[in-house]
Amino acid sequence: MYSIQLLPDLLINQIAAGEVIERPASALKELLENSLDAGATDIAVQLEGGGIKLLRVRDNGVGIALEQLPLALMRHATSKIASLDDLQRVASMGFRGEALASMAAVAQVTLTSRSADAAHAWKIEAADGTQSAAAPAAHAHGTSVEMRELYFNTPARRKFLKSESTEYAWCEETFKRIALSRPDVAFSLQHNGRMAWQFPTQNMQQRITAILGAEFGLHAVNVERQVANLHLHGIAALPAYSRSSRDEQYFFVNGRFVRDKVLMHAVRQAYQDILHHQRHPAFVLFLDVPPEQVDVNVHPAKSEVRFRESQGIHQFVFHALQDALSATMQASAPAPAIPVPENIPINSFVPMQQQRIPFGAAQPQAAYKLWEFQTGKGEEVREKGNSKPAFDSPLPPSPFPLPAPEHPLGFALGQLSGIYILAQNQQGLIVVDMHAAHERIVYEKLKTAFDRQQMPTQPLLIPVTFSADTLDVATAEEEQQALHQLGFELAPISTNTLAVRAMPAMLKQARAEAAAREVLHELREFGASRALTERRNELLATLACHSAVRANQQLSIPEMNAILREMEQTERADQCNHGRPTWFQVTLAELDSMFMRGK
Repeated sequence: MYSIQLLPDLLINQIAAGEVIERPASALKELLENSLDAGATDIAVQLEGGGIKLLRVRDNGVGIALEQLPLALMRHATSKIASLDDLQRVASMGFRGEALASMAAVAQVTLTSRSADAAHAWKIEAADGTQSAAAPAAHAHGTSVEMRELYFNTPARRKFLKSESTEYAWCEETFKRIALSRPDVAFSLQHNGRMAWQFPTQNMQQRITAILGAEFGLHAVNVERQVANLHLHGIAALPAYSRSSRDEQYFFVNGRFVRDKVLMHAVRQAYQDILHHQRHPAFVLFLDVPPEQVDVNVHPAKSEVRFRESQGIHQFVFHALQDALSATMQASAPAPAIPVPENIPINSFVPMQQQRIPFGAAQPQAAYKLWEFQTGKGEEVREKGNSKPAFDSPLPPSPFPLPAPEHPLGFALGQLSGIYILAQNQQGLIVVDMHAAHERIVYEKLKTAFDRQQMPTQPLLIPVTFSADTLDVATAEEEQQALHQLGFELAPISTNTLAVRAMPAMLKQARAEAAAREVLHELREFGASRALTERRNELLATLACHSAVRANQQLSIPEMNAILREMEQTERADQCNHGRPTWFQVTLAELDSMFMRGK
C-alpha cells in the first residue's frame, strides 16, 4: 500500500521549474521583469551557449538589502504582494516569488546586489537547493543575477532543450518583447561576447523602428484612444505591409506581453474587410487597464490574462483600431479609375454598367478553341504555338456544344472579372470561383500525399533565398525531419538568410518563400509534433492557398477545363477549405425567366 509523504523542498522547486523555467528564454523573461519592477533604467544581458551555459542580467535598480538576499532565492518569497487583495490588482510584472527559487533548483545561481545606502555589494550562491553565506562583492548600485548550466542536475530535462542557436533565438525574441514594452529603459544583449542589440532610452516610435525596421513605420498608422479608464495606443500596419506569418504581432496589457484570444479576435475583426484572410497584420499595441479589471494569474508563464469585462474590452479595441485604419485609408483613397459622368438619367445607368462588364478568356474565340480541343484538332495548334497548359488533366472527347452527362461541370467558355470560370453544361451555366475550387483540389492532394508519406518533392534549379530572423533560421536547423516530411528542403546560408532548395511539387515555385515562412511559423509556434498532427489540416490548407490560382490570373480554355475535371474527381469540391461554396448552377430555365423568354 502506498503512503502519502511530503516532497523535499528541492524536488518541489524542480517540479515548479518545469513550468516556470521551460528554457533559458523563460528565465530571461523573469529576470528582465524583476529588473523593471526594481525601477531599473539600464539593463544588460549576457548569454553564452544560447543561455544554457550562462545567462546574466545586470541592472541599475534599487538593489536588495543584505538581510533580504537569502529570502530572494526562497520559494514564494516576494516583495510584490502580501494579500489576496494585492493579488487581485497586481501592477508589477512579477508577483509569485517562484522564478529565482526555481532557477536555483535546476541551475547554478549567483545573486549579487547593492542597495542605494550600502557601502558595497553582497553576493550569495545557490545550487542543488543549498545557499552559501553572503559575501562582500564589487558591484555598482543595482543587481546582477547569473545562471549557469541550466538543468545540469536534471539531465533528462536538459535533453529537451534545443540547440544553442534555437535557444538563443528564443532568448532574443523574449529580449525584443521586453525592450518594446519599455522604450524609456536602455537595453543591451550580448551573445558569446558579441553585441547583438543595444538600445538607448528612446521614445516609442524610435524603439519600434529600431526593432521592427523603418519599413514598418512607413506603412503604419498611430493608434490612440482613451475612454474612461481604458487607454489603447501604439502602431498598426496598413494592409500593404501585411505578413505571411504572425511574427510581428506584439500586444501588451499594462506593459506585459500577452497572447490573448479576446484581443486577437478584436484585431482580426478590425482588419477583416481590408486584409486577405491568409495574410496577417503587424502591430505593436499597448492596452492600459486598471489592474483590478484584469487577472494575470491564469498561466504559469503569465503570457495569458483574463479580463473582468471581456466583451467591453473587445469592443473598445476593435473600434479604436478600426477607426485608426479607416481614417488613414479614406484620407489616402485614390479617385475612381473611371469617373461617372454627371447629369446622366438614372434609367440609362444600367446599360452603361452592362457595357463595362469585363468578360474574357486568355484565348480569343473561346467556343471555337473549346471545340478544337474537344475534337482533338487542337493538338496541331498547340504544337505550332509551342505552348503547354498549366494543368495536365486530359480533355475527353465530347459532342459540341453540350457536354456529356459524365462531366456535370461542363466545359469552359471564359473568365469573368479574372475571378470566375464560366462553363456550359447540359443544365445551363456553371459559375466557378477558380481560386476557391483550385485551393480545395490542391488541399486534398496534399492531404493524400502527406498521409501516405509520399509527398512529391521538386528540387529547385536555382534555390530561392530570403531573409529570416534568427528564430526562423534556428527552426529550420532543428526541424529538418518535419520539413522533409512536408516536402521542403530548407538550408541556412547565413545567420539571417535561408534557402529553399526543394519544395512540394504541387506548390508553385513563385510562392516558395511565402510557403516556407508559413511552415516555419507553424513549427516554431506549435512544435513539429503538434504542427504535423492536430494542426495538420490548417497547415496543409495554408499551403494549398499559396499554390492555388490567383484572382486576375488569366487561364487558357484547357487550363479552365482541367480545373473542372479535377473538381469532379475531388472529394468535398463543393466547398473551399474555409467553407465557402466553389460553384453555382444557373439553369436554362432560370436564364429564360431572367430574360422573360416565353412570356
